[in-house]
Amino acid sequence: MDHLKLAQNIVDRVGGRENIQSLTHCATRLRFVLNDNRKADADTLENTAGILKVVESGGQFQVVVGNDVSEVYKHIVAEGEFDGAGSGAGSEKEKKSLRSAIFGLISGSLTPLIPVFAGAGLVKALLIVLERAGWIAVDSGTYAILAAAGNSIFYFLPILLGITIAKVLNVNSYVAAAIGAALMEPNFTALTAAGNTTHFLGIPVSLMNYASSVFPMFIAVSIYAVLEKFLKKIMHKNVQLFAVPFFSLVIMVPLTAMLIGPFGQYVGQWIGDIVNFLINSNSVIAGIILGGTWSFLVLLGLHWATVPIIMGNLSAGGDLIAPLAATSVAASMGIGLGVFLKTKDKDLKALSGSSFLSAILSGVTEPILYGIILRYRKTLIYLVAAGAIAGGLMGYLGVKLIVFNFFLNVFTLPAQSPMLYYIIGVVTAIAGGALCVVLFGYESKKNDQVAEGSKVQKDENNPVEGKSESASNQHSASESSTAKMEQNAAGIDANVAMESLITSPLEGKVIPLHEVEDVVFSSESMGKGVAIIPSKGQLVSPVDGVVSVTMKSAHAIAVTSDEGVEILMHIGIDTVRLKGQYFTQKVQQGNRIRKGEVLIEFDMDQIRNEGFKLTTPIVVTNSDQFRDITPLLSEGTVAVTEELLSVRS
Repeated sequence: MDHLKLAQNIVDRVGGRENIQSLTHCATRLRFVLNDNRKADADTLENTAGILKVVESGGQFQVVVGNDVSEVYKHIVAEGEFDGAGSGAGSEKEKKSLRSAIFGLISGSLTPLIPVFAGAGLVKALLIVLERAGWIAVDSGTYAILAAAGNSIFYFLPILLGITIAKVLNVNSYVAAAIGAALMEPNFTALTAAGNTTHFLGIPVSLMNYASSVFPMFIAVSIYAVLEKFLKKIMHKNVQLFAVPFFSLVIMVPLTAMLIGPFGQYVGQWIGDIVNFLINSNSVIAGIILGGTWSFLVLLGLHWATVPIIMGNLSAGGDLIAPLAATSVAASMGIGLGVFLKTKDKDLKALSGSSFLSAILSGVTEPILYGIILRYRKTLIYLVAAGAIAGGLMGYLGVKLIVFNFFLNVFTLPAQSPMLYYIIGVVTAIAGGALCVVLFGYESKKNDQVAEGSKVQKDENNPVEGKSESASNQHSASESSTAKMEQNAAGIDANVAMESLITSPLEGKVIPLHEVEDVVFSSESMGKGVAIIPSKGQLVSPVDGVVSVTMKSAHAIAVTSDEGVEILMHIGIDTVRLKGQYFTQKVQQGNRIRKGEVLIEFDMDQIRNEGFKLTTPIVVTNSDQFRDITPLLSEGTVAVTEELLSVRS
């Protein structure tokens, strides 16, 4: 994958550098806060090679890249001289609801810390294993040093949160960090030795332990952001360098110690108490609900809102939320495993197998969610069922998270207690998801859409996702039925494998479909086939049949053979953006066509001059209806009407 090119494409399609207010990334996603989401081209982004999905949620425009996200992020930062805080100054920002703003602030502030959370959590889990095995003494220097490595991020969390929250709010992150550091400063923390209260200018101050706290910093830095903007507005530029930090610290540190800190602690405690009360009231029902729905929160990016609650629960002795949610994650892993065991498709087996292995080792399940579950919608039922059943079991067993780690993988098992009960719940979810797929199969997104009948319409702006209208579907079905009737009349046994030959619609160079720089085609989500880089601007029919789908933009066309094989030919990558320019369509939908008949003519030089590649996928869109589809030529040059694909029923 060309990370630099992908980064450039993403920036261009989110509306350009000037439309980016801020940018962070997590394990699989680029998380943009845009000045105007309407300027982003989500449809084109989703059809860009290297991008799994685009999600708009919680005030963020999220681009799911997968395991290469950190490399793409680095290129975006380097190319745009972009430090993650964004610019967008002077831009008219899109109005967002209070809910979206809150979720955007929480997720944007916590996601940069997730890698160090994961690493420190593993260190703490390792210490638990070493201690229980008797390999390390808790009073040894080795234990103390490793404990410092595992505890530092959590103990000094207010400082690091000050930095990340300030970046999202686009204010001085070092002043925000200093506000958090003041709550951890030894002279301040030493006051607790004399009692629970002290005084500031005669005003009583409640003393609290702010280690690992979350909510106080969200409130404090949000208020500081307003204060900083106000101070810059009223102060002369020549004194802002020292005066703004001075007044910010003098005002915010006492205010945080007296009011914001205690209030934030109480808010976090109240929210945690409410959630925990609901879970403790009936942990089985809570497990069923969380286990069945958690993955949908992940899809929307709303799961980050639970992190402050989980952190608060851990500081109080243990968290019940994460183990219940883990069953949904485990169920998605099971679906990946089930597809691996069930499918005979080599590419799908490779995708599902690698995604399952990655999830088990790292806890990242987005490739399974976007690459398999959303592609085969029937598995959504399995995800909910397996997650809910295992979640109810986990709730009944009363498992708690005792060391923070937001990822479910084999290395974080010691972070749960009792670990054996946790393993039982997770294995139940994995086995449930896998068994559902093995026993009941999986259904492609394409078939699911076709089953909706008349609701399925062509999408001119996103033709590779479009389908033929119901009339053409019915025509294709009748053509297929007619072919079968003719076979029976000729005395051919319908159970005997029949072969259809698809000829080349273009003259040019053949390449494997997986080399196409469009994930929709390279992943074979549209069907199996090959691609051709044309050497002549003329597309002809590869079969005898009918024209089943045409596009106003004339850059793509689908035909259905007399044997019922549906073939989509898409000239170029992203050429829909040309809106028909340089393409001349010679036939209309419903026309009867013969093999070799010209369907579309196109100006290759002009299309290339516009910056588009002419790589043309030729795919069988109803691949799942046939026993085997084999390229007769997977590389080298090909002539028009030369045999290209073998389709066996």
